[in-house]
Amino acid sequence: MTFTAKDHLKFWIPSLLGIGFFMLPIPYNGEVTIPVAILSGWLQDTLSDYLTLIMTIIITFTGIMTVIIKLLANEEYPKKHPFLNRLFNITWMWTIIRLLGAIFAICTYFQIGPEAVYSEATGGLLLGDLLHVLFAVFLFAGLLLSLLLDFGLLELFGILLNKIMRPLFTLPGRSSVDNVASWLGDGTIGVLLTSKQYEQGFYTKREAAVIGTTFSVVSITFSLVVISEVHLETMFIPFYLTVLLTGIILAFIMPRIPPLSKIADTYYVENENNHMEEDIPKGQSSLTFGYKKAVERASKSGGFHLFLRDGVQNVLDMWLGVAPIVMAIGTVALVIAEYTPFFSWLGVPFIPLLELLNIPEATAASETILIGFADMFLPAILIESVASDMTRFIIACLSVTQLIYMSEVGGLLLGSKIAVNIRQLFFIFLLRTIIALPIIVLIAHVLF
Repeated sequence: MTFTAKDHLKFWIPSLLGIGFFMLPIPYNGEVTIPVAILSGWLQDTLSDYLTLIMTIIITFTGIMTVIIKLLANEEYPKKHPFLNRLFNITWMWTIIRLLGAIFAICTYFQIGPEAVYSEATGGLLLGDLLHVLFAVFLFAGLLLSLLLDFGLLELFGILLNKIMRPLFTLPGRSSVDNVASWLGDGTIGVLLTSKQYEQGFYTKREAAVIGTTFSVVSITFSLVVISEVHLETMFIPFYLTVLLTGIILAFIMPRIPPLSKIADTYYVENENNHMEEDIPKGQSSLTFGYKKAVERASKSGGFHLFLRDGVQNVLDMWLGVAPIVMAIGTVALVIAEYTPFFSWLGVPFIPLLELLNIPEATAASETILIGFADMFLPAILIESVASDMTRFIIACLSVTQLIYMSEVGGLLLGSKIAVNIRQLFFIFLLRTIIALPIIVLIAHVLF
């Protein structure tokens, strides 16, 4: 195939913009972040007085529309209205969860009903804080995600890095971009990027589940918040290096053991995107073939109107599809964490292990071991009063490497098309905890 200069520019210009928005680390207000995160923060500041109401309206509208379309849709509806069908014509289980999210949002906004639902530690935390972040991140990430997805960048990275990612992590090379976007920006961006590629047929069910639960890492910025919460800011470099090392070991192990290893290697859709990176023709290098596939993909992309249409649909898909799930499941998880001893009871079996590992104040530490499943920030809050620097360091590292918490990444995964359920997510969370703890403790004993 012969490419024109226009084809080459259609690859280079959008791809460089995509790298700039999602993967270029820049210093900003004393932190290292990416432009999408800066835009997100600016929007949150600008709309800070209105975002709680906006999210309440979005979540409530989603619940009502889902019920209406669920009741009115017939066999012809998916053909006539494919986008609306994808947004609202879902299973009854998810319909009920969306309605629950709407009820929680209304109770929280108007502060009616049980205080446990709308308190600042439960529904108030989600509706007044996390969902503000998701609104802004979803807006800019949704509009700009096509720069990474549709103009050849992933084809190039995928073919170049396939020989590294496949043997190490059992994943296609393009998953490296998801990882970098998470690491530099936010885990939510990684989940969104993974979900979109899974729906387009680039990942199998297993690959998408592995990436979503293993590579949607916590950003550098949020890691700084966690280490500051436990008053160990001066140890940020050893803290983050410990998190990275532990995360790499987990990424090597987790895809090779159940439940992730048992998920079928089948595609959401069967199309030409399946197995794209596996076969490089003889006589061509990875770079040559990767660049050819990248420009070929870019040459087939539509114009600006298609880019804008897809961006708007992405945003609506994220706002309407994910926010109600996060509100519903996140609130339930936080209520259990805040108002019951459930997670403390779950932590009791860890006391002998913590004592065996010679961790100071083992009983206090045990109460934080599994509470991170509800929200990643809870362990840091609960452990900050503990006197031992080592114990605070261990729990801070563990909370970041556990990765799956229902108030954000877990809720996003459940709200996406990625084939994982809440039981699998908790088991993956538990396995990550058990594997990561000895690694982190060993490093902590060296440091302290």
